[in-house]
Amino acid sequence: MSTQLVHPTVMHIEPEAAAASLEWGLTFIERCDPSMSARTRMSAAQRWSFAAAAMLLVAALVVRPSGTVAVLATIAVVVYLAIIVHRGLLFATSLRAEAAIQVSDEEARSFPDAQLPSYTVLVPAFREPEVMPELVQSLGRIEYPRDRLNVMLLLEEGDDETIAAALAQQADVAITILIVPPGAPQTKPRALDYGLVWSDSELVTVYDAEDRPDPLQLRRAAIVMSRSGRELACLQARLGFYDADQNLLARWFCIEYLTWFTHLLPGMAARNGVVPLGGTSNHFRRDALVDVGAWDPYNVTEDADLGIRLQRRGYRIGVLDSVTLEEPNSDIINWIKQRSRWQKGYIQTALVHLRHPRRLVREIGWGGLAHLLLFVGGTPALAVLNLYFWALWVIYAVTRARFVELMFPGVSLYLAVAAWAIGNFVVAYLGVVTLLDTRRADLLRAAVLVPFYWILISLAALRALIQFVVDPSYWEKTQHGLNRRPDPSPEPGPDHDSRRTSHVPSTS
Repeated sequence: MSTQLVHPTVMHIEPEAAAASLEWGLTFIERCDPSMSARTRMSAAQRWSFAAAAMLLVAALVVRPSGTVAVLATIAVVVYLAIIVHRGLLFATSLRAEAAIQVSDEEARSFPDAQLPSYTVLVPAFREPEVMPELVQSLGRIEYPRDRLNVMLLLEEGDDETIAAALAQQADVAITILIVPPGAPQTKPRALDYGLVWSDSELVTVYDAEDRPDPLQLRRAAIVMSRSGRELACLQARLGFYDADQNLLARWFCIEYLTWFTHLLPGMAARNGVVPLGGTSNHFRRDALVDVGAWDPYNVTEDADLGIRLQRRGYRIGVLDSVTLEEPNSDIINWIKQRSRWQKGYIQTALVHLRHPRRLVREIGWGGLAHLLLFVGGTPALAVLNLYFWALWVIYAVTRARFVELMFPGVSLYLAVAAWAIGNFVVAYLGVVTLLDTRRADLLRAAVLVPFYWILISLAALRALIQFVVDPSYWEKTQHGLNRRPDPSPEPGPDHDSRRTSHVPSTS
């Protein structure tokens, strides 16, 4: 590798070419399949279905109010239990199965450079000058042949402070700054689509501006891709955190991510369910990205949506045992904004993929449909239902309110309380097992208090529902660099990881 340090450079594009490329990115998914775009909140059939259901509900409440409320409460209990059981099954699957694909450090470094594919790294950033020094240092640590590596910073036109901060940095890797023209919606997926237009590498990955990826991650992913069939379109690396000890919120955030990326997503992949990707460290075959219409600029969880669209086209997604460290969200207002966006995006994604149920079942089967409903749709539903049951329990425990007994006649009240208690215990238990499995005993005290974190998640989900109605494609910016500490060293690779992993399958 070269040791000569160079400043990033700006790619100069003619205004006409920039406008044409931006239009291509904004409309590519709609040209591939108009029904897959979240530009429209709901399809006409969905709007009529919701309207008909609302009218039937009102009529039932007028005719049989107590019976209708009891039925709705029972449905809520059943849905709640189904989501909890599903997550427990995914967790158990990840414990039994060889969940992640491993490439050792030695194998990654010994693989011939001449056989490695070309790679583009897309890094979108907006109003984040404070993270540029650490970002450029992290990108410079990537161990990949420089003549096969294309690193692109996607910065928004008018964000002069971030552009200046990026240009002031130096690294031993050539970094190209691509200025994204103004326009709506101003979202991360819009920037990624624009960057994809100006890349021609065989493989593409996405990092966030605050990421500290494993330096060997690209080599590991490229080796897996080279030894796998074309149907393996994407590898999702694991996400972890540095500075997780900032405060209690940061510790809760870390526990949740560990559970998500260590057990739930690998469990989903092992069960051949739909895998909603994380927003960073996913490694794609570029031709597969183009085949499905790339990222949806109108979906605020473009990662989750893209993972499902890939699988609907017959592609597979794997989990790569390589860690990217991120900054935990330690500010409660910032956290609420970020979590509301995630929950809103899951609502968007579920509705988009349910527009044509029969086609969906043909493409992913009844099992895939169940996974979609319980995992993608179930994530915001669980948050709302958990707050609903907590509120009912507190009201009844304090006041013995008669209306709660009417909602749950007979023994159903006790069954509902049991379901709520068991569900909360199971989710807490899964978090504790994850911490023990990943050797993060330092977070066990925070795990005891995690029910308070669920209350915050529920409030964010309610906010997401409101935003989905009033402004579905609005992208609430997450502020990074809240805790400026020295740049952390990347986490050791899988050679030092005690968890079960699987070696790369060879197709030769």
